[in-house]
Amino acid sequence: MTTAALDPFAAITEGARLAAWAELAARGPVVRTVLPNGVPAWLVTGQAECRAALGDERFTKSGTPVSVVLAKVRPHLVPAVATHMLRVDGPDHQRLRRLVAAAFTRRPMEALDDHIREITAALLDDLMDRQNAYGVVDLLAEFAYPLPMTVICEMLGLPDEHRPPFRELTATVAGGAFVSEEELGNAVDRLVELLRLLVALKREAPAADLISALVAVRDGGDRLSEDELTSMIFLLVVAGHETTVNLLANGVSALFANPDQLARLRAQPALIGTAVEELLRYCSPLQVTFPAVAGSDTDLGGVAIAAGEVLVPVLLTANRDPARVADPDGLDLAREPNHHVAFGHGAHHCLGAPLARLEARIALPALLDRYPDLELAVAPEALTWRPNFLFNGLDALPVRLGAPSSNQT
Repeated sequence: MTTAALDPFAAITEGARLAAWAELAARGPVVRTVLPNGVPAWLVTGQAECRAALGDERFTKSGTPVSVVLAKVRPHLVPAVATHMLRVDGPDHQRLRRLVAAAFTRRPMEALDDHIREITAALLDDLMDRQNAYGVVDLLAEFAYPLPMTVICEMLGLPDEHRPPFRELTATVAGGAFVSEEELGNAVDRLVELLRLLVALKREAPAADLISALVAVRDGGDRLSEDELTSMIFLLVVAGHETTVNLLANGVSALFANPDQLARLRAQPALIGTAVEELLRYCSPLQVTFPAVAGSDTDLGGVAIAAGEVLVPVLLTANRDPARVADPDGLDLAREPNHHVAFGHGAHHCLGAPLARLEARIALPALLDRYPDLELAVAPEALTWRPNFLFNGLDALPVRLGAPSSNQT
C-alpha cells in the first residue's frame, strides 16, 4: 500500500497538476490518500484498474459519504440536489437514466446539429466586440462557456431570465470543497429554490422540453419523487455544460502548446473526429469520477480493498497510463485507436458524451476557420486552473483573435 500526500486537486497550474498526478500514478495503480474533505480513500490511477472498478458492481455509488459538496450543504437540502443517477445503482440508476437517455442518443443529437452551428456562429460574430482595449478576449467566458450552457438550457427549457442566476449558482456549487461553507450553503439554498420554481412553472405551462417531460413522468406515473426531479435538473445542467466548457477551453490551450498539431488540424480539418477524442484523452475535462464505496472485501490492482472503503477512479491519469497508451504525454490528433476513459466507463458512463462530442466537433473547426491567426495572449505558464475535486478546467483563456476570415458561413 502506498499513501499519497500530494494534492493535485488544489494545484492551479497545469504543470503542477499533471506533475502531482504523475507522481501519484508512479507510486502504483491504487494509492491511499485523503480527499479534500478529509475522508480517507483509494485513488485508482491505472487505466485497467479504473475500468475494472467502474465496471464492478461491488463498487457502489449508493450511500457514499464522501461528496466534497454535500459535506457542506445543509442536511435538509441534500436530497433536493443529490437524489440523481450518479449517486444510485442498480434498478434505481437504470430507471433514472432511462428517463433522460432518449434525449442524448445519436438521432436527437444529429437534429441539434444545425442549431448548434447557429449558436456557434453567433458567438463567433460577437467575439470581436468582446475584445478589451488591448485586443484580448477571454475565450472561455465568451465562447467555451456560453455555447454548451445555451444548448443545455434550451434542451431543458430553462427560461432566459433564470439562466444568469443558474449559471452563477451551479458554478459555485461545482467548486465543492474549495468553496466556503457559508457561500456553498447559500448557493444551494438559492439553487433549490430556483429548481422548485422551475418545476412549478413547467407544471403550470408545460412545453416541448426536457424539464416538462420529467415533470410529466412524475405527475403522470409517479415514477419521480420531487427530490429526484430537482436533482435530475441540477445534474443535467452541470453535466450538460461543464464537460464541454473544459473540453473546448483545455483543447484550445493544448493546441496552442502544440503548434505542430494546431497546424495539422488547420490543414486537415477532416481530422476533427480523432482530434476531439485525443483532446479528451490528453486534457481530460474531469479529473476523477464520483467516488464509490466497496460493498464487500475485494482486490483491485493487487491491493486489498475492505468493505466500506472509498475509492476514486482518476480519469486524468488513466488516460495517460503508459501501460495502455503509447507516448501518453504526446498530443497526436490522428491517434487511433484511442481507448480513453474521459467519459468514464460502465453503467455510469457519461450520458451527455454524444452532446459534448458534437459541440466540440462543430465549435473547434468553426473557431479556427473564423480566426486563422488566433493566439494565446499570455505566457502559457500564466494560465491557471480552478482548484476542484471533479473538474479539470481553466479559470480563463485570454486570446488575441487576429483578423477574422472572410470565409464565414
